Amino acid sequence: MSQQPDNTALRTALWRALHVQIDAQPPILKDEIGLRLIAPDDGWQERPDMKYTKRLRASIIARARFIEDLAKEQIENGICQYVILGSGLDSFVQRNPALASKIQTFEIDQPSTLEWKQKRLVELGFGVPEYLHFIPVDFEISSWWDLLRKSKFDIHKRSFVACTGVSLYLTKETIIQTLRHISGLTKGSKLAMTFYLPIEMLDEEDRPSQERANKGAEEAGTPFISFFRPQEVVEMAIDAGFNDVKIISTKEMQALYFKGRKDHLLPASGELFLLATI
Repeated sequence: MSQQPDNTALRTALWRALHVQIDAQPPILKDEIGLRLIAPDDGWQERPDMKYTKRLRASIIARARFIEDLAKEQIENGICQYVILGSGLDSFVQRNPALASKIQTFEIDQPSTLEWKQKRLVELGFGVPEYLHFIPVDFEISSWWDLLRKSKFDIHKRSFVACTGVSLYLTKETIIQTLRHISGLTKGSKLAMTFYLPIEMLDEEDRPSQERANKGAEEAGTPFISFFRPQEVVEMAIDAGFNDVKIISTKEMQALYFKGRKDHLLPASGELFLLATI
């Protein structure tokens, strides 16, 4: 295929599969759909970005499980629409068809990633059901919000919006604009969005890996731009128009999903969640 997914989308999907294969049972999240889509060469588990990034892998697994739990809860509470901003190779629809068929899901990402994903879903027999909508966006020249509004999305229906692994690449001004757009959804809609702490706020053991990640992102032409302290995230959300706002820390993620694990798997300390309700 001429198009290929974003490298971050590939790596994240492979981390989810690697967790199922090599970490202690039961898995925090069982997701090997991305592995099937990617069909990597033999030996992919030995890649440096797989083999030496255990705490980062744990962070990805924790946030994926957290979002999935929220999505299921919101669907049971009657939301009609699920928006995944920066969807990558997300597989919620494929793994949860009974729940997904109750709502409309909108996956928003770069055209190359979504085109490739759609082809692979068809090739593997998953198909693209009528309740799954792809919104391809070139973020440098187009507004994801405008394109979403022009799709089958209904701004007057309650929605759950998930945005993980995206804020790092956006300016503060763009993040504020994104929050303002989402806060304009109908009352009762909910946002879950990840933010990243400044390096001086990380646990000592996580700082070297974050420095390597920063350097790698810079060399790849996709530098990390935005890091925030928790209170700054809260203030941005309130200023944007959200009412019920709270932060979920890495420590809280550990308590939710990692207690008593035999493999002592723990997430890195750099990520926090903003939960906000309109």
